Amino acid sequence: MSTAIYLQSPQAIRDRTQQLFELARADKLTHFRYRGDRLQPTADYVLRVMREHYPDLNVPFHSRWRHFGVGKVDRAAELQARLAGLDPVAQARAKFDLVILSVLLDAGAGAVWRYREASSGQVFQRSEGLAVASFWMFCEGAFSGDRAAPLQATAAALQQITESDLAQAFQVTPDNPLIGLAGRVALLQQLGHTLAQKPEFFGTQTPRPGNLVDYLLAQAEDRQLPAPTVLMAVLQGLGNIWPGRITLEGVNLGDVWPHSALSSAEPGANLVPFHKLSQWLTYSLLEPLQDLGLEITQLDQLTGLAEYRNGGLCVDLGLLEPKHADVLRGPHLPSSEVIVEWRSLTLVLLDQIADAIRTELGLSVTELPLVKVLEGGTWAAGRKIAAELRPGGDPPISIQSDGTVF
Repeated sequence: MSTAIYLQSPQAIRDRTQQLFELARADKLTHFRYRGDRLQPTADYVLRVMREHYPDLNVPFHSRWRHFGVGKVDRAAELQARLAGLDPVAQARAKFDLVILSVLLDAGAGAVWRYREASSGQVFQRSEGLAVASFWMFCEGAFSGDRAAPLQATAAALQQITESDLAQAFQVTPDNPLIGLAGRVALLQQLGHTLAQKPEFFGTQTPRPGNLVDYLLAQAEDRQLPAPTVLMAVLQGLGNIWPGRITLEGVNLGDVWPHSALSSAEPGANLVPFHKLSQWLTYSLLEPLQDLGLEITQLDQLTGLAEYRNGGLCVDLGLLEPKHADVLRGPHLPSSEVIVEWRSLTLVLLDQIADAIRTELGLSVTELPLVKVLEGGTWAAGRKIAAELRPGGDPPISIQSDGTVF
């Protein structure tokens, strides 16, 4: 296996982040100290949050579909009603179109931005606000380019998206700024170009994200589809959309960053992969595939998500302790070693938190996979503790985002 392909695998994520975690256990990292005595209290806190949200512990997957139900409005049912005349595979293609665009637009919005939903009158912010805004932008046909078929996203239409289009749909004004607006638009435009360049994943006549459904159906055997196969399709199909990333062996690696504590003797040996948005997207694609009757296997080979809610949980509950004041001052670029360390340690600790919760509940990995612990779970707990500790619920560590990583 080439190094570039290896760095696109969930195993590489765990291997490289574990290397940095072992250095943390030996107190040999520059920016963070690991506090093992805080693991059980952190797991207990997460389990309390899980019970608050899901008393029966019947936790759904951590995916974009949860955000489409914010404010007790079943927008997924609204979409399903609009798709009722289509066959099941065509419905799945439309759901892929929506969720792929929505996840790619899901980088941190900042603490100021708000979105007012016209139909409900409710106001949403952060990830939920981005979900609702992108949902209605999709339903209004903004990504289609064909008034007769609004519920799709095509390569041609995406290439024509402008900053003004997105600003209007997302209600962006000088008083309601959205972090990384230009970066989001560039990402959508590049997605349009990439769809046209990858016919094996996205089709030839009218390239669209939803045609990935057909590719994945062809990869299934006996109606079974491994989750890592979905992730690899996402990484190989969409890898070219990421701007200014490290390239190795001609492959744009995406959410992969160097750390000086790792060996640089071999090309790529010092690189740490996270693939946060790609895994978040993979988790979000699984439910439409299940609706088509596919069984998703090897689910727990995927990792946790190295983002600021999960990472914030570990810092706010003392599981990770900053070694110097600059860590909390920021803002830090995603490429900075502060952020690479933070994200790496967070991923290892998410596995450990999940194991501790399963032990407490007497459940197996199959019965309580990581994707449910994230939902129940660490993401919700990270948001809860942030709101308790800081006005506005900002994370403890500030990130300088361009709208394409966090």
